[in-house]
Amino acid sequence: MQNIINNLPKLAKDKHNESKKFFEKLKNKPPKNLDYVMEELHEAEFKKTDCLQCANCCKTTGPLFTDKDIERIAKHFKLKPQQFINQYLRIDEDKDYVLQGVPCTFLGADNYCSIYDVRPKACQEFPHTDRKKFQQISNLTLKNVAICPAAFNIVEEIKRRIKL
Repeated sequence: MQNIINNLPKLAKDKHNESKKFFEKLKNKPPKNLDYVMEELHEAEFKKTDCLQCANCCKTTGPLFTDKDIERIAKHFKLKPQQFINQYLRIDEDKDYVLQGVPCTFLGADNYCSIYDVRPKACQEFPHTDRKKFQQISNLTLKNVAICPAAFNIVEEIKRRIKL
């Protein structure tokens, strides 16, 4: 798995222009069954992908924390939301709450998340490949394929399946 993760940024970069053109066409003329196909590809990929073998998303990027995330996680730690913010978060250039650094504070050496049951919504939904109206998040997806081997595989498969 580590070999795949190490090669992923180069693979994603090599495919970037091709994928970007595909997504531009997809945005302009999404097939009627796109949501169904994406859900099918997502489920198939995650039947064979074990995130615990990878955790590259947790090691290299951090999620955005919504107010609801902060309240839920602070409650989990028996902290006031502001205490949680002060201890774990910072405000980024887009004025969003993010982790103070990566890898994620809550990632264990065994790749398990210590707050999995209350993790941020962004973590729950990552890599967003089963999201409805998938064509609307192409910029996010182009970033995620360089981080997540499953997202990379899903994008490559959708490009093979849908001819634009």
